Amino acid sequence: MNNKPVLYAEDEADDVLFMQHAWSKASVPNRLHVVTDGEQAVQYLSGEGKNANRHEHPLPGLVLLDLKLPKLSGLDVLKWVRQQRATRALPVMVLSSSTNPADVSAAYELRANAYLVKPSQAEDLVGLIANLKDFWLARVEAPAE
Repeated sequence: MNNKPVLYAEDEADDVLFMQHAWSKASVPNRLHVVTDGEQAVQYLSGEGKNANRHEHPLPGLVLLDLKLPKLSGLDVLKWVRQQRATRALPVMVLSSSTNPADVSAAYELRANAYLVKPSQAEDLVGLIANLKDFWLARVEAPAE
């Protein structure tokens, strides 16, 4: 089981609350670390500033990334992640309300591991997170750092 935290980049406070509730209901043991814009996501992933202590702020085992983030878009963050030696193999799931085929294609062109559409019902989000936990956090082997 992957015990690393999961980085959740989301600027909508309601979506963060729904995710935290779903995380709890799905009994995910991994800590959910929330950032609210693309710059914060890059700072966390690069270990900059307040994130420099990797004991307190370890590199996550998974990133959940909204596309419509302030400062740096989710696509910009994904592009940055794939250009860095330390994070290029990091699993990144785009979690967006957009079903626009251009957004889906752009995410996969930048090598997102998956593109998930945010469920509109709370119980559907719990199910999605339970599946994510069972597959990405329990079964998938991540490369060594």
